[in-house]
Amino acid sequence: MNVTRTGEPGVPAGADPRRWWALVIIALAQLMVVLDATIVNIALPSAQSDLNMSDGNRQWVITAYTLAFGGLLLLGGRIADLVGRKRTFIVGLIGFAAASALGGAATGSGMLFAARALQGVFAAVLAPSALSLLTTTFTDPKERGKAFGIYGALAGSGSAIGFILGGVLTEYLDWRWCLYVNVPIAVIAVFGAFALLQDRPGNKGARLDVPGVLMGCGGLVAIVYGFSEAQPRGWTDSLVLGLFAAGVVLLTTFVWWQTRAPSPLLPLHIVKDRNRAGCFLTMGLAVIGMFGMFLFMTYYLQVILGYSPVKTGLAFLPMTAAIIIGSTQISARLMNHVAPRTLMVPGMIIAASGMLVFTQLTVDSAYATHLLPGLLLTGLGMGLTFMPVFATATAGVAPQDAGVTSATVNTSQQVGGSIGTALLNTIATTSGTAYITAHLTDPSQQELITRQGIVHGYTVALWWATAVLLLAGLIAGLMVTAKAPKYAATTAAPVPESVP
Repeated sequence: MNVTRTGEPGVPAGADPRRWWALVIIALAQLMVVLDATIVNIALPSAQSDLNMSDGNRQWVITAYTLAFGGLLLLGGRIADLVGRKRTFIVGLIGFAAASALGGAATGSGMLFAARALQGVFAAVLAPSALSLLTTTFTDPKERGKAFGIYGALAGSGSAIGFILGGVLTEYLDWRWCLYVNVPIAVIAVFGAFALLQDRPGNKGARLDVPGVLMGCGGLVAIVYGFSEAQPRGWTDSLVLGLFAAGVVLLTTFVWWQTRAPSPLLPLHIVKDRNRAGCFLTMGLAVIGMFGMFLFMTYYLQVILGYSPVKTGLAFLPMTAAIIIGSTQISARLMNHVAPRTLMVPGMIIAASGMLVFTQLTVDSAYATHLLPGLLLTGLGMGLTFMPVFATATAGVAPQDAGVTSATVNTSQQVGGSIGTALLNTIATTSGTAYITAHLTDPSQQELITRQGIVHGYTVALWWATAVLLLAGLIAGLMVTAKAPKYAATTAAPVPESVP
């Protein structure tokens, strides 16, 4: 990256003097992408009523976004590598803003679904560009820890911020502002990107791996779509099984093709690296647990405890604060002194203990004694984990592969979120129905038993979420063997630390 030397004490030689302002722009764009996965959740009842959506179709407001986002991330990452990360970052911002404006102006459910899918397409370009720009802007190990601490905090807390912002906008303005709000954010980020971001040109000699795009993206879309349909249709439905089978076949063929393609969409050396593979798996499993918790806590607060949209959003605020503290004040400070798994393993254990608190919920649990401790523990654990995952997964990557590596991290996050929502929701629904059937002997007690059954379903699913987080900690402990960055930073000029 062509940057000027500052000559200031403590400033890395060759560092861009505007790099911290660049981080603000990158973080702003990342926050917009992450919170948009949840900001419409609280607005969904209002949007459904306004646009006359059926109960069967309302899920597409969420699924259209996650499906396009998760399925096209690898393509977006490779495009960033080929044509330049700054260029794709700006195109992604402009496209995301346009799609958001289209969704906010929707006159029917089909128009809203299409706009959400379009948001997902541009998010798939924007997210890997943002992470790879961060990777190439901050190469000094000490500064890299601070930058990734901020990025990890946003990645972990963006969903919770989405709930808060969605609740405020829906209650005091209109559900459409949950989409319109992206426009001014994107405009600021575009101007900031032109003024502050620097990037080396794209690899003009390389070609896009079209067969790899069709097989890889097609396989991911089939898997994500299958999980999204599993909850309403059931796991044994022919469409669901067909989608899973198609996804497995396409992804298996994709892996085979990547060993032979002249310009592979996903160079296999990226995922063959033990540390990166461990980070990808840890991220996917962590997000399964987190997204499941978001889903159940949102419904628990609104349906069982009767919270308003704003109060529900604010209830997640302590978790957001805990994620930020875990990422910026603990992980970022320790990252240069300890091995990544020394943060990731305790992080997952702490998050699992928070999830364990949620398994004790009843129909009349108090927020201060039953929900707040779980939110704080889960948030702190996620904050400890996300930052070293992002930093380790993208460390030591060749510049021409930074985009696709960043996309793979984001893909594990999105696919994990889709799997977590569908899988845990199915477990909760099945367990809740079984409880109600077994206990509803007195018709006069129907309302109470139904509420107890719903909460029972949540707690059963949260036990599974606890197990998934512990599995994530085990994988991090066994697979992520990278040492602290200070051991790799032995050259005079700062370089991205290598991952052994």
